[in-house]
Amino acid sequence: MALTPAPSTTSPSSTSSPSTAAPDPAPAPGPQGAASLPGDRIASVRLSSVYLPLATPVSDAKVLTGVQAPMTEIALLFAEITTKDGHDGIGFSYTKRAGGPGQYAHAREIAPALLGEDPSDIGRLWTKLVWAGASVGRSGLATQAIAALDIALWDLKARRAGLPLAKLLGAHRDSVRCYNTSGGFLHVPIEQVLDNATAALERGIGGIKIKVGQPDTAADLRRLTAVREHLGDAVPLMVDANQQWDRPTARRMGRAMERFGLTWIEEPLDAYDAEGHAALTATLDTPIATGEMLAGVGEHMALIDARACDIIQPDAPRIGGITQFLKLAALADHHGLHLAPHFAMEIHLHLAAAYPLEPWVEHFEWLEPLFEDHLEIRDGRMYLSARPGLGITLSDRARAWTRESEEFRR
Repeated sequence: MALTPAPSTTSPSSTSSPSTAAPDPAPAPGPQGAASLPGDRIASVRLSSVYLPLATPVSDAKVLTGVQAPMTEIALLFAEITTKDGHDGIGFSYTKRAGGPGQYAHAREIAPALLGEDPSDIGRLWTKLVWAGASVGRSGLATQAIAALDIALWDLKARRAGLPLAKLLGAHRDSVRCYNTSGGFLHVPIEQVLDNATAALERGIGGIKIKVGQPDTAADLRRLTAVREHLGDAVPLMVDANQQWDRPTARRMGRAMERFGLTWIEEPLDAYDAEGHAALTATLDTPIATGEMLAGVGEHMALIDARACDIIQPDAPRIGGITQFLKLAALADHHGLHLAPHFAMEIHLHLAAAYPLEPWVEHFEWLEPLFEDHLEIRDGRMYLSARPGLGITLSDRARAWTRESEEFRR
């Protein structure tokens, strides 16, 4: 049967060129003969490019030092997969400042490879998608596009089982410690940072993270002093330098911040400086956390092999989805690392709940307008819901923010 994309739907401001017909899927190679077995099959894949506007331009250390412009929106790639038996799943990836059109374009090229496939064969399908775009590589934009599809397949599998994703994976807990980041960016005056911290704690969030890495390191210490005095010693407090410091500055600042009893210092150095992070980890009493900017399991392995952190911070949409996250989590657990996944709490709550050591999940309210269902937060923790899969449904606002959308059908 020939495969053709369903009619494309776009926002009034966007355009979309017609896509070519997708070829009939060939039987999967290998002795298993997976494609010849009876059972449910993927009937359609819908991709949507959604741009979430931020109420206020957001600045961290890289903005204050002129490396980046303030962030004004987040580009998201949504994948919605439906089977011939009527099961469905949703997944998403994202990017900030640049790359949204590229992720969407790559996903459009490879998504038809899923049609006619058994949605349960997630590991095999991840590999098939990688090879569908092999020339682009196995990290960065390519695997971030795959991530949306991979996450949708896991959501579908859990929904079909009638289980929250964490329960399908094998949960160690029904709730996870959570901390807020979105109230502590460097564009926010310190008085507002303190008010934001109070509001977060009153909402039930358990910890507060603020951004550091200003050109004037003394200003960082003044800001941190004010937050610690405001919170008291009992509230978990983290800082994030967003890769701003060189090695000498990171050592000096790490020592100066020991007195604040921080839960961790995040990204003190360039994300790929495993040797420098390892030296800090060995020298400082305060735990070192890093990993959010890395784009694959292999890149994280360099951190693990170098003993470059106490807390690893993978981002499932950035490293290729849940399939790859589970590989990394097994490695991290084997090496006794703690886990604090970056961003995308709607996904990472489930993955953190299935991690053996007590983890943290990062709270950003930014993505909440995209979904009809919101997470329960109380007593310092984020709770799994009873909803199957990821437990999320796209909101009308998310549909309205869609710039391009295309559906491929069997």
